[in-house]
Amino acid sequence: MFDSLQELVEAAQHTGKTISEIVLADQAISINVPDQELVKKMACDLQVMKESVNTGLQQVLRSNSGLSGGNALRYRQAVEQGTAIAGAVLSQMLMKALAASEMNACMGRIVAAPTAGSCGIIPAAVLTIAEERNIPDHKVIMSLFTAAGVGLVIAKGASISGAEGGCQAECGSASAMAAAALVELAGGSPHMIAQACAIALKNIMGLVCDPVAGLVEVPCIKRNAMGVANALVAADLALSGIESVIPADEVIAAMRSVGEIMAPGLKETAEGGLAATPTGIRLAKRILGDA
Repeated sequence: MFDSLQELVEAAQHTGKTISEIVLADQAISINVPDQELVKKMACDLQVMKESVNTGLQQVLRSNSGLSGGNALRYRQAVEQGTAIAGAVLSQMLMKALAASEMNACMGRIVAAPTAGSCGIIPAAVLTIAEERNIPDHKVIMSLFTAAGVGLVIAKGASISGAEGGCQAECGSASAMAAAALVELAGGSPHMIAQACAIALKNIMGLVCDPVAGLVEVPCIKRNAMGVANALVAADLALSGIESVIPADEVIAAMRSVGEIMAPGLKETAEGGLAATPTGIRLAKRILGDA
């Protein structure tokens, strides 16, 4: 496994391969599984991503807590009626991110990418751009290896756990992973992928994890929509040649540092942030009782 994004980028540049090809080969050796077996597994993950999005967009999903549900379909209707103002690509990404996240809140089948709380960001990004540009599934599957490689580096250099690093470690990491996949799907270079990751992580630096009633619903679902929007911004900037002044690996190290000094009440404990607002407390009492 690579210790840094720079190592990953240099390996791709030295061999003339894509980051996805480098990650696939590295993982096949690391866990002693043939390349094609890993590709088949990733194809299954892509199919689950598609199903979670499609179900969320076709049905009014309601969580047992009553905190969430129905927003993906509501936003889809707004897009179809022409009242949404985000534009074609971003609108599609937003509705898909909401759909997959609502599936998670309703205990539906999703792909934790990299976590259940951030499950809507990567599917929304790659499925939308694939539809917009008629990209075949095999290329989308390979882009997921790029996302996975970025996630592995972040997990090693910082964290992908909200309990460890706040939501910057969950939605932030997912956003960086999605940005990386988008850049590769759009034909960007390995260097551009690293820039997109750095930009995405910088934009969500310090984001706290403050789930109301300790459930992965409020504000998590809407943060998935924000996360995919951030991924699109970061990817587009990087593809245009805009670079991060702070290198990606230094951004990851900074994210780790921020997570270490973040107050425990802001790291998945439901003791601070939005969870500690009057409304958040009232909702928690309604759902959990006085315990």
